[in-house]
This record gives sequence, C-alpha cells and structure tokens, in this order.
Amino acid sequence: MIAIGILGSEGRMGRAVALATEAAGAALAGGADAQDECQPLAQRADVLVDFSAPGALEDHLLAARIARTPILVGTTGLRERHHAMLDAAAQEIAVLQTGNTSLGVTLLARLVREAAAKLDWDIEIAEMHHRHKVDAPSGTALLLGEAAAAGRGLPLSELKVESRAGLTGARTEGTIGFASLRGGSVIGDHSVVFAGEGERIELNHLAQDRSTFAHGAVKAALWLAGQPAGRYSMSDVLGL
Repeated sequence: MIAIGILGSEGRMGRAVALATEAAGAALAGGADAQDECQPLAQRADVLVDFSAPGALEDHLLAARIARTPILVGTTGLRERHHAMLDAAAQEIAVLQTGNTSLGVTLLARLVREAAAKLDWDIEIAEMHHRHKVDAPSGTALLLGEAAAAGRGLPLSELKVESRAGLTGARTEGTIGFASLRGGSVIGDHSVVFAGEGERIELNHLAQDRSTFAHGAVKAALWLAGQPAGRYSMSDVLGL
C-alpha cells in the first residue's frame, strides 16, 4: 500500500487530502507543518503532497531529494525561482507541479490549448475565489493561460496582461488578459473567453467542493509514486 505524506497538513487542502487518502484506500504516512518535520516525513512516505507555501518549497524539495521520495506540489503563488528549484529536483526524483489538481480543470486546459491553436480570437481569463486567497491571478488561471499561450506557440510571459486601469488604449492583439475577483466563500470559478467578430466561446469550470482538488491530488500522487525522475503535470496523469 502506497503511503502519502502531507506537507502543509494543517491547512484546508492538507486536511482535505488526508480525508481523500483514506477514501482512496491508501495509507497516510503523516503530516508536517514545521521545517524539522519534513525530513522524517519524507523518509517514511512513498510520495509527498505539498499544499503549503512558496517559502517552504526549498526545504520540502531538499527533504524529498535526500529521501528520494516523489513529490506533488500543489502550492500556488510560485515564481520563476521556484520553478528553477522544481526543475533541479526533477533531475533526481519524480516531481509533479500544478496550479490545480482537479481532473476537470486538467481536461479544460487541454480544450483551451486546442481552441487557442485553432482560433486567432481575443482570449480573456477570469477567476473568482474566496476573500482569504492571498495570490492573484490564481494558479489555475495561470495554468489556463499557459495552455492558451502554448496553443499560440509563445510563452505566457510575452502575452499576459494582468491589469487594466485608466486610459490603457485599445486591446493589444494577441494578448491574454486576466481578471481576478475575490469575495465570500467561493472555492474557485474559472472562465476562459474566446471572443471573435460576432461570436464568442466561453469555457468554464466551477469548483463546488474542495474535496474535488483533494481527490485529484491523491489520484495524481498514487500515479506519481511509480514514476522515474522527471517533471510531470496533471495531463500526464490522465494520459493527455
């Protein structure tokens, strides 16, 4: 039986992953929320699931590398330097990083990529989350933006527009716009709009329960436990 260790176990997602682990019939290796706990957890776990904070990623990856334990990173708000850390760790262990562990969002990203490749329409991405979320745009919005940019054959950094205020002028052709809304207890709503002349396509995903992400994370972790060193995505889990 594969044993899953949870980094950030006292957070909302950490607790949800613990319940999902039990529901999947997998073993729970335990949890860690302090720096001195992550190394012992990595040693006794077959795979780690990290839903903590960007500041803890370096320690968590080091623990995983020392123990040779695969790690799934679902922490959002990561920057370029964090991705460099993930790339380095993936030379030694299996690493899956994603902005969203929902199986539905994973499929949505594939549809967004295909639509962006076929249609030269304007692309706008809107997301809404609860009032306590600290990063914007959401990791999922950026994941969808990456999918759209990939469909266009360009890096998202060259196309992304995160804010519009004042007299910004007409929309720049080919850009991907982002809008972030915060309020209430919304778990996560995402919409990708393809706007053409006289017609529009909207691809939406509405998360109604946090357990959706937890069950997806557990499915991905169980898959990751058997993979060789390398960097993976949720698309790999679904074989897309």
